[in-house]
Amino acid sequence: MQQKNRRAFLTSTLTSGIALALAPAILSAQSAQQPIPQPLLSGHEDDLYDFVDPELLPALKSLPKLHLTNETLAWVRQQEQAPPPLPPPAPQPVERRIPGPVGAPDLRLTIVDPAPGAKGRPVLLHTHGGGYVGRSAALAMNFLQTAAQTCNCVVISVDYRLAPETRFPGSLEDNYTALRWVHANADALGADRVRIAVGGESAGGGHAAMLAIAARDRKEIPIAFQLLIYPMLDDRTGSTRPVPPHIGAFVWTAESNRFGWSSLLGIPAGSPNVPPGSVPARVENLAGLPPAFIVTGAIDLFVDEDIEYARRLIAAGVPTELHVMPGAYHGYDLLVPNAKVSRRFTDYWTTALRRAFATV
Repeated sequence: MQQKNRRAFLTSTLTSGIALALAPAILSAQSAQQPIPQPLLSGHEDDLYDFVDPELLPALKSLPKLHLTNETLAWVRQQEQAPPPLPPPAPQPVERRIPGPVGAPDLRLTIVDPAPGAKGRPVLLHTHGGGYVGRSAALAMNFLQTAAQTCNCVVISVDYRLAPETRFPGSLEDNYTALRWVHANADALGADRVRIAVGGESAGGGHAAMLAIAARDRKEIPIAFQLLIYPMLDDRTGSTRPVPPHIGAFVWTAESNRFGWSSLLGIPAGSPNVPPGSVPARVENLAGLPPAFIVTGAIDLFVDEDIEYARRLIAAGVPTELHVMPGAYHGYDLLVPNAKVSRRFTDYWTTALRRAFATV
């Protein structure tokens, strides 16, 4: 019964990152005594739990430690389970397909509109997480519905092509194509093309940062705001830039980070040179980017790179809000949504997004 309850809890709450999306399937495999591909799992180190917010600890202890490799990626994708949408009165998702970039397949968009038929609403163009190699917009559905309902905006999420099958810049071009479509079809969407924000969680935050940089450089479509939720911004983290043992010990690790970035870039993470615009933290000039909101956990693997990116944005004259949540690991808000730190997190990003839309 305990195993069943734990599996049900995880299935209903986990939507961020490969590790979180996989948890229900892993627990199911454990329950059925099915083999789990290795080296996906390894033991937790109990002394590292001291760094975790006590409210976040029980859920964390129910998760195995996950590592992503070439050998396990196909299995990982097969196990991903999307939670059902929040029921009405939450706005319901609608799927739409649009032409992809030249020579690429059509793009699938998920649209969540809190007031169909209304005019002049702001838009959040969302890019989902998953380490650049997994997931889909469906796995972020609860976030999309919450953003639409709480911030009274049209939310459009892009199912971009995944690495390693599609290397950079394929996913960036998918996301930019969606941005161009939103801008061109703003009137039909009931949207205000002056109030288009980009945002996402984890790798989706990295994609949003890449998209903001590309939009600035191409000078075609203005972006009003960047909502970067524990964003994945620097391929050097966990490769050429080691991290302390208590940073990134849980959920998304240095090993998985190296795999995700190497898959996207087509070269080893931390290589001396990377394709221009592929790694936001390596872009030298951040001036002229839209205002940014960044939130990360104090023991998230991305904490140092997120703080440094915020510092560089501020130095470049970009209005930036930064929050570091104590005792919080990657995806904590989805594992334990009712924890005090998770409620503060939700209040921070929804307030920031509403304020950004109100001041444009």
